Amino acid sequence: MKLLSLLFAFAVFLFANDKAHTFAPSEDCKSCHPLIYNEFKGSMHANSIPQKDPIHNAVWAKHPKHLKAQRYECGKCHTPAANNLDAMLSKDLQALPDAANPTHDAGISCAYCHRIRSIEHHKASNTNIMTTTEKNYFGTLKDHIESPYHGIVSEGNEHMKNGNVCIGCHSHRMNKHNLNVCSTNIDNQMDGANCVSCHMPKVDGTVSNLHERKQHTFHGFAGAHFHSQMLAKHVDISILREINDFIINIDNRTSHALLLHPLRTAVLKVSVTRDGKTTELPNEIFVRVLGKEGKPAMPWVADVTLKDTMIQANEKRSVKYDFALQSGDRVDVVLGWFLVNPKAVEKLGLQEDKASTEFKLFKKESFSF
Repeated sequence: MKLLSLLFAFAVFLFANDKAHTFAPSEDCKSCHPLIYNEFKGSMHANSIPQKDPIHNAVWAKHPKHLKAQRYECGKCHTPAANNLDAMLSKDLQALPDAANPTHDAGISCAYCHRIRSIEHHKASNTNIMTTTEKNYFGTLKDHIESPYHGIVSEGNEHMKNGNVCIGCHSHRMNKHNLNVCSTNIDNQMDGANCVSCHMPKVDGTVSNLHERKQHTFHGFAGAHFHSQMLAKHVDISILREINDFIINIDNRTSHALLLHPLRTAVLKVSVTRDGKTTELPNEIFVRVLGKEGKPAMPWVADVTLKDTMIQANEKRSVKYDFALQSGDRVDVVLGWFLVNPKAVEKLGLQEDKASTEFKLFKKESFSF
């Protein structure tokens, strides 16, 4: 009898969130929100499953849960709309990502984000709490827009207003060794800016073709992969000329490190052009390396940060160059990154993947003397 009760309780636990795990397909949004839908379809949110993201797929392929064909722990944030999310996160069941399953293929769907009611803060990682009212979505518009298809709650959800709607997944991730492998600032407020205001800025075009508007919130999610030019205004580059050298200053005015994922590597490239001849100066590398027993290691194995030269939140990093500038010189400064540390590309089998190997330009400045 006791065993039967336990099994019943377990079943209730598994399926208690059925309504919370049932989401309208993102394609349903297309007819009324074509601009937003097209932005979303090209984003990492829509392409978050391993089958659509070569980098995530390469990392997942080495995960012990994948090698043992057990469960997709990443699903909590990478396939949160999955109809079997409970099984993915259960230690007693088996569930792997499947692109043939529409609820997996949806990635981080439109309905999922707009139904986040609150965020539970936990040590290992946060958890999004969903509304079980499938037709009611949360939004940020100050004046209410009537829709014949769903309700919008524009007021009363503080997480939508202050941008904390993102921190259920993007706050922190602690591994079993109590190492925070990927972290932002959980408060995420700085000078009135937040996750949404920076990564989802206002752009031209109507929110819906049912109600004409001049602008809408960008749903392509500016980040390291795409649309990083939208974020360039939050990082300033300046130069200080001295007698025998010069200094390049990088002012990161955001509330988190320049790059968050430990695979990524930022690079500062500086060159000086004098009398038509260009001299390339040594690159400055900004990186965070996780490791174990003194060697680089995958995030789930690592128990220590071996190296961290990444530009931090609100940091003004100064890089000195032993090069005496002269009148007529031009200094070209380029700040960008690799989505995958070049030292890890071969180990992950990503040599032929363009996104993994190309240098992504973030910001460029030229200074003449």
